[in-house]
Amino acid sequence: MSDPPVTVIRAAPAEAADIRRRVREVDPATLGPDRVIATPAHAASLARMLADPRVSDPIYDLPRPITEDSVRAWIEAAADDQSRGDAVLILSMDEDGEVAGYSRFSVWPDRSSAEIAGATRADRQNRGQGTAGAARSFGWMFEVLGVRLIGLTAALDNARSARVIEAAGFRSMGERDSRRPDGTFRRSLYWEMTADEWRERYGPRPG
Repeated sequence: MSDPPVTVIRAAPAEAADIRRRVREVDPATLGPDRVIATPAHAASLARMLADPRVSDPIYDLPRPITEDSVRAWIEAAADDQSRGDAVLILSMDEDGEVAGYSRFSVWPDRSSAEIAGATRADRQNRGQGTAGAARSFGWMFEVLGVRLIGLTAALDNARSARVIEAAGFRSMGERDSRRPDGTFRRSLYWEMTADEWRERYGPRPG
């Protein structure tokens, strides 16, 4: 898991416990159609998607090297994290049962905070749906996971992600170091948004 957001929120024990419960019990269908919680059975398909550098190169927290075994271990670690209420790894599936994208939500319940990392398969990129899909995910984090703050990072040269994040209304907070799984760091652009800022801009999520 990467580092929590720069801004520190201290959640009361009851709030933190509720966020953990929400993460453990989350229904992936509330994020969108054809969404499933990742399991080891998805390792081969997910590894094929992530092996494409167009998908994986901008993402700092993926297992390296990307192999079926490393991806399976990553999925299993995410399941352990979800059992503690600290993360959830959700996949989008295509009509052939192959992985078409993933979203990993890292959560810090005691700080009522979260982040998202994810990617879409190369053949589904650049269809003009990135901004709407990202906005849906951000709203889902606030309303379904129940956090009060989202922090986001993107590589310094990842202009596409930066455009999507800024279009959603996140506040730029300069740069920070993002810690990779091997302990090294990548300098990243950094943004934050609170739940109150989100609802002022978009209103509460229906339902």
